Amino acid sequence: MEECNVEALVGNDGDGGQATKGGLEFTVEQYKLELLEPYSLLLPSVVLVVGFPPKSKTLLFGGGGGGGGGSMDRPAAGASYQRFPRVRIRELKDDYAKFELRDTDASMANALRRVMIAEVPTVAIDLVEIEVNSSVLNDEFIAHRLGLIPLTSAAAMGMRFSRDCDACDGDGSCEYCSVEFHLAARATDSDQTLEVTSNDLRSTDPKVCPVDQARAYQHALGGSEPFDTAAAADQRGILIVKLRRGQELRLRAIARKGIGKDHAKWSPAATVTFMYEPEIRINEELMETLTLDEKRSLVESSPTKVFNIDPNTQQVVVEDPEAYTYDDEVIKKADAMGKPGLIEINAKEDSFIFTVETTGAITAYDLIMNAITVLRQKLDGVRLQDDDGDLGELGAHLVGG
Repeated sequence: MEECNVEALVGNDGDGGQATKGGLEFTVEQYKLELLEPYSLLLPSVVLVVGFPPKSKTLLFGGGGGGGGGSMDRPAAGASYQRFPRVRIRELKDDYAKFELRDTDASMANALRRVMIAEVPTVAIDLVEIEVNSSVLNDEFIAHRLGLIPLTSAAAMGMRFSRDCDACDGDGSCEYCSVEFHLAARATDSDQTLEVTSNDLRSTDPKVCPVDQARAYQHALGGSEPFDTAAAADQRGILIVKLRRGQELRLRAIARKGIGKDHAKWSPAATVTFMYEPEIRINEELMETLTLDEKRSLVESSPTKVFNIDPNTQQVVVEDPEAYTYDDEVIKKADAMGKPGLIEINAKEDSFIFTVETTGAITAYDLIMNAITVLRQKLDGVRLQDDDGDLGELGAHLVGG
């Protein structure tokens, strides 16, 4: 897992300060890093402010406090384009993140989700030259399987797209836009099937290799806790093909930078979801009219166990509001009991809870930050078009017209 230098984040005075991460500046007003488990850090107070400053229309990333408010002044009322969304990271692991996005609407939330899925670049095998293949799988099948192997892509943002690279002709021998891999395997044992996996791929660039190779290397250096039993089995690598005695596979592959919009193999996200944060209110006066059995029946009507009964007060309490899936079962149950309005559940239209899982090509933190960078670049493009006067009515709306 990437090291986090607390002193670098908060400055030498320990009272919070400016930090730079991935080229973006943010303020850490309170620093508290709690180690929950291997590969897991909780950053409960890191807050980013994302929005449009009043005069520039360029996406801004600044610092803001979780409780006391940020250092940025709110824009004047009446300018509909001016928004200052806030991001608060709840849980952060190498391949998983959960965070809140507040003070915005579904358009910003969905834009961020779509950018994470389809527009954050990674590196994946794009060209395969088969020298020898006597396996049961044809060349195209093997090339497709190689393309879907996730490769470490921490350096992808700094690489060039092969179509834009002026230092090569796209044959793969270029340090700016591609990485070369080689694979050579031959089965010689008559009694055993040889499994050719991603661990058999040899990269010419140590920074770009199959994800499971990187994890095994990190573990061998003692930089991580031992994997559990299930994960240890995965260290064998991602299966490409099986060879019997006398069969051979020898190939050369070229990995290039790309985005998920062009092909799913370049998508760094295994899944990215968001939900409206639910606001649940219990009418305590109506709840007092229910018997204990009726309360239990009401609690059990929720399929995701949102509610529970306090063992001390025997009152119905909200145990896990985020488990609610907007199924309305508990509301239907209250209506069937003749108690309409017993429980009110509304979605906060300006608050979203994101869950992000990566393929391992980049960390969940880098995925979020790179997505914000890409979104910022896109909005910069909109600003430049507006400077040229090409936006028409949209440009008038952006300046409050």
